[in-house]
Amino acid sequence: MKEEELRLCQIQEWYPLFKPYSIPTIFHPLPDDFLRYILGESAAAGDTPPPFLLPISSSGHDPLPRTSPSSLDPVSILDSEPSSFLNESYSDSDSDSENHAPSFPALESAVNKSISSLGGAVFPKLNWSSPKDAAWIATDGSLRCTSFAEIALLLHSSDRAVHDLCHAVSSCSDHLSSSSSSPTFSFFLALRKFYPALRPEMEFRCFVRRRHLLGISQREVTAFYPSLVDRQQELRRTVEDFFDEVVAPRFGLEDYTFDVYVTGTGKIKILDFNPWGAFTLPLLFTWEELETEGFAEEEEEVVFRLVDSQCGVRPGLKTAVPYDYLDTGEGSGWDEFLRKASDELRMQMKDSETGN
Repeated sequence: MKEEELRLCQIQEWYPLFKPYSIPTIFHPLPDDFLRYILGESAAAGDTPPPFLLPISSSGHDPLPRTSPSSLDPVSILDSEPSSFLNESYSDSDSDSENHAPSFPALESAVNKSISSLGGAVFPKLNWSSPKDAAWIATDGSLRCTSFAEIALLLHSSDRAVHDLCHAVSSCSDHLSSSSSSPTFSFFLALRKFYPALRPEMEFRCFVRRRHLLGISQREVTAFYPSLVDRQQELRRTVEDFFDEVVAPRFGLEDYTFDVYVTGTGKIKILDFNPWGAFTLPLLFTWEELETEGFAEEEEEVVFRLVDSQCGVRPGLKTAVPYDYLDTGEGSGWDEFLRKASDELRMQMKDSETGN
């Protein structure tokens, strides 16, 4: 993967070319202090990284619960001895605690206006990736966001966001370690209109090699959708025609992938462009076969692969929650948290009985 390939696959680069064929999207440049915030970095080198706190809302719209001194904080409990959260470190008021939380009033105001103009709910994305690996932490398990705080929480919790910000450029084969000799990438928050009725089985990834459409893969490979099997020929023709008429004449790379959604009326919406290979998943193909000389040349049609039975489902590719979130066995984080919480409760009850 070359840096030029990575640059052209940024959503702020390709979206203006395909705006009539994509989902309504509004872009916001991200300031350095917000980038440090979602990466959990301190403002000064060598300083201890600050704990993650939700940003203070300047608009008054704050849908997420916040930790107060009287509430149980799992991280603090694990790092302390029983009864330690009764000491003076928890004697501060709620307002004093909030004074340490960051605030980004200009960015928040702009984001909230965009959310409103896009119908009240959006799907956040950075230059290349969405924080879908962090969907487990959202209140409804999706990437639907209605506030700035929800977006900040998803981005901070996402390894995919960290990859975009810290590792995407360095993974290019022509990247030079010297910052003065490599192009500067500015980071953007793309807010995309959220459609609750979108059907995941109608999303497809298309693989283009030397400007030739080689293959199409079902994008949601963690489930079997019988209705797709009967529509395979129709869907293949629809995607092929769209590639020939819309994508191929406009996109500047020779090798790349692009994701599309086929609507109920047969129209196609472009969801994303990704570099060939690199961190892009080949889904129902492998990169080895896609890069084999002569692959699909003997086929009369573009190779179209679907999950054609329950046996073909690939649950290993599905984004899930961290293991520690589910592990409740002896010695696990949850076991330690519950043990210390129980010890603290008993101590509180004993102190209460003594006081009476």
